[in-house]
Amino acid sequence: MTKKIKVHDKEFEIFIPSRKIQKTIDKMAGDIKRDLKDKHPLFLVVLNGAYIFAADLIRRMDFDCEVSFVKLSSYVGTQTTSTVRELIGLDEVLTGRTVVIVEDIIDTGITMANTIPKLKKLLAAEVKLAALLFKPDAFQMDYKIDYVGMEIPNDFIVGYGLDYDGLARNYPDIYKIVE
Repeated sequence: MTKKIKVHDKEFEIFIPSRKIQKTIDKMAGDIKRDLKDKHPLFLVVLNGAYIFAADLIRRMDFDCEVSFVKLSSYVGTQTTSTVRELIGLDEVLTGRTVVIVEDIIDTGITMANTIPKLKKLLAAEVKLAALLFKPDAFQMDYKIDYVGMEIPNDFIVGYGLDYDGLARNYPDIYKIVE
């Protein structure tokens, strides 16, 4: 575990070690299995950030499920924007399905506020949301996050799939920016 890293022009320090992340995912997986094991859910992974979390989470599912990917973005650098761009769309038919959106982090909530209604419009029976990280102080929306791994402060973080302008996704730990 590296204590500090430099990404582009910013310094980051260790915030959440990988062993804590994995314990959190174990608990989330248990909750999802309890609730959805008989529903043959479609896990809809939001790229790019959630791919590492999704791989670890979905490998813990010991029941029939499917996986698909969408690419959404609302960040430029270290700032969120109010515009959500859908870059890669959805190919699956959702009618009557249980869909679990797998997100790395929910901060303002804008991305999911735009995405959840789209999935419901495609006649999904139910749409659940699983987020490894949640920033309650930044959250501006009014919808339920069904499975939350950890609540964190409103710091800018990288690692474990999260990036700063494309870099630092590869670290197994999560780092927060040093101000």
